Amino acid sequence: MRYRPLASAGVVTALVLALEVSCRAGLLKKSTIIPPSDMAASLWDLLASGVYSHAILLTLGNVAIASGISIAGGFVAGVAIHASAFFRRGIEPYLSAYYAVPTFIFYPVFVVLFGVGSGAIVAIAVMLAIVAMITATLNGMDRIPRVLTRTARVLRMPRLRAALLVQLPATTPYLFTGVRLSIAYAFIGVIASEFILSGDGLGYAIAYAYNNFENRTMYGLMLLIVVVVSVVNASLDILDRRLQARLRA
Repeated sequence: MRYRPLASAGVVTALVLALEVSCRAGLLKKSTIIPPSDMAASLWDLLASGVYSHAILLTLGNVAIASGISIAGGFVAGVAIHASAFFRRGIEPYLSAYYAVPTFIFYPVFVVLFGVGSGAIVAIAVMLAIVAMITATLNGMDRIPRVLTRTARVLRMPRLRAALLVQLPATTPYLFTGVRLSIAYAFIGVIASEFILSGDGLGYAIAYAYNNFENRTMYGLMLLIVVVVSVVNASLDILDRRLQARLRA
């Protein structure tokens, strides 16, 4: 586990170097893909110019809103479902098969409800992300050790205090997994929706560059998304490991 970050960095570096060499040697056409060094240079130029600052802020804002709604709403829904065995038996089969349904088939409905813009995009992203948090909440609450709940009863702890001091800490690892998945799905939902629903945002900018054969711009923006998602995921991974270590202490 200690050397996992170094191993991951080594694999990524090797893949990037292999792609760079392949592009420079002419094994891959520039009309198909450009070298990673050119992608990085393009990203630097785009950020320095400020042309896409509004698109970047719009996309990240939509991701933040969708993530927040999905995490909070998924947690509340998970707790409510867990509290009712009858309701859970009825809805759990649909949760298990939820991702077999392509969420984007509902985009015409959201366009009618929210219009063409951020509302519909956030709604689709929430639909894509919230079930991951619901499932994580249910898994976490199912795996609370019985000895903890019995101890809370013996100590006659009020229900709210037991929930905050006993149940919530015990479910934290599972909840954090749900948070990570919700954020990942929110990124996917927002950026994918911007390809088809929006006239602004990073997804729209990438689609526009692709349709106009602006490969350098397209790959620069794609690299930006990869970097942002990688930084967010790495930060969450560090936080997750610290929480795990604290719980084991």
